[in-house]
Amino acid sequence: MRYLEYGNTGKDVSVIGLGCMRMADLESRQADAVVRAALDSGINFFDHADIYGGGRSEEIFAGVLKKEPSLRDRLFIQSKCAIRDGMYDFSKDHILRSVDGILSRLGTDRLDCLLLHRPDALMEMDEVNSAFTELHKAGKVLSFGVSNMNRFQMELLQSGLDFQICADQLQMSLAHTPMIDEGINVNTYFDGAVTRASGTLEYCRLNSIVVQAWSPIQKGFFDGPFIGDEDYAELNKVLDSLAEQYNATPDAVAYAWLLRYPARMQVIIGTMNPQRIRNAAKAADICLTREQWYALYRAAGNELP
Repeated sequence: MRYLEYGNTGKDVSVIGLGCMRMADLESRQADAVVRAALDSGINFFDHADIYGGGRSEEIFAGVLKKEPSLRDRLFIQSKCAIRDGMYDFSKDHILRSVDGILSRLGTDRLDCLLLHRPDALMEMDEVNSAFTELHKAGKVLSFGVSNMNRFQMELLQSGLDFQICADQLQMSLAHTPMIDEGINVNTYFDGAVTRASGTLEYCRLNSIVVQAWSPIQKGFFDGPFIGDEDYAELNKVLDSLAEQYNATPDAVAYAWLLRYPARMQVIIGTMNPQRIRNAAKAADICLTREQWYALYRAAGNELP
């Protein structure tokens, strides 16, 4: 496993993180096996959100910690808040209430990081900063980040914060590459030149913000994995070939493709299958060549100008 320093926290996190959205469906014994498989593979980063399973995912995870409290200090636990029914909410009151609920469900006294979950169009920077300040002073949250924000939204928020934005969690996979496309197709009439992310990846690189790639093997929004999908026959052909070369699984190669991008990259996997977790961890040991990276990009249906 490889690790990267998370913002200015001084903590090192695994480049593969385990997303716990589907943990709500597990029994206690299964959750134990999932967390153990992650830790045995060198994964120390666990990503939650207050909406995952209506809070049930955090409660199931808490059961694992309750059985073995000493695990807490080995884990980097992140959760997210701000999504409400029919709206997004960055108000101070909502952030504070949400964190108290998260900590209660997780059975812990602190979050290593809190992300704001999708942008709130009514965001007031001073209100967010006040919430973050109160949480940090109380020791409830040690660092902060965002999800699904573009560079200008982060720049705007950062202008009113006394805290560094440590991470931006963004959808990114071989079948979802608009942030990369807009850079490759600069100043052309190709569809890929359409600016959808406003140089978000470059902004993250300039400011040492960790890019957390979610849905790393998904096509579309939540339309299923491209691994083994006949609509991505050429991509799977190249993935299979590289998987054989690196003695890994095709999904591990797809994760390695993301990790090869020279930002502070972190891949958030969502599987609750212990063997798939172990397979995914091997991506950290794969360093694709430039030729292989571009071959995968083209095989996914992208043309170079």
